Amino acid sequence: MGLELKAGEVFGAFDSGGRFAPLPPQASELDLEQDLFGVVRVLDRGQLSVLLPLIETRRTSGGLTDFGGGIGDVNAAVRYDVTLAGDSRVVPGVALLAGATFPTGKPADAAGLGPLASGATGIGAYQINAGLALEQVFGPWLVNATGIVAQRTARTVGPEGNQVHERLAAQTSWLAALAYTFPSDIALAASASYLTEGNATINGVEDVGTGHRLPTLTLSGLVPLRAAWRLEGGVFGVLPLRLVGLNQPASIGLFVTVLRSWSSWI
Repeated sequence: MGLELKAGEVFGAFDSGGRFAPLPPQASELDLEQDLFGVVRVLDRGQLSVLLPLIETRRTSGGLTDFGGGIGDVNAAVRYDVTLAGDSRVVPGVALLAGATFPTGKPADAAGLGPLASGATGIGAYQINAGLALEQVFGPWLVNATGIVAQRTARTVGPEGNQVHERLAAQTSWLAALAYTFPSDIALAASASYLTEGNATINGVEDVGTGHRLPTLTLSGLVPLRAAWRLEGGVFGVLPLRLVGLNQPASIGLFVTVLRSWSSWI
């Protein structure tokens, strides 16, 4: 089981043309998140996990200050390792990934979110994802490459008599990571991720210019505290590169995670 605390400060945004612009002096956004998660091993090489997020946002704009939040979208996931990293010098570790996200949070069109919609904590739709992870060990080095594809269900939004049927496009996430473990079991890692999403559809018609792209870099470290306790922390940031991001805010922040493991259930 673990608890992750995350804080990020938005410093700009990408528009629908991929151009990056910093926030104006009168605007700011602070994003906070606390993730409680648990993972259990099954069938020797299988894992089941559940993540419960709590999300808070503080925004200022045009003389207004707004703070809100609540429970986010709960996620359940499955992982099965077909082969294990390090078992073969030729064949890498191969893991099959699948998961579902449930709309337990409040979407951006919900009522009572505040004047700057800081109370929004979810997308308002179910999400199903599947992916593949490749890992290999080279002495103290671990190399990982992961790809995940997600599809969201359609939903009807808007006031009575003026409702529209919308569906978010498929979303892909790509991750590459490199980690080094010291003899003391302290580990350092660097990862780069890239999220892409096509245009949404409104009443069956593609809404051009609504796609998303988000590049993120993360540097982290892990320290074993005791036999069953580990502490992880790091920093993350979005690269403000023209045409790389699209319709997404750019933020920089940090996270701290505390993990407790058990060798068996008691």
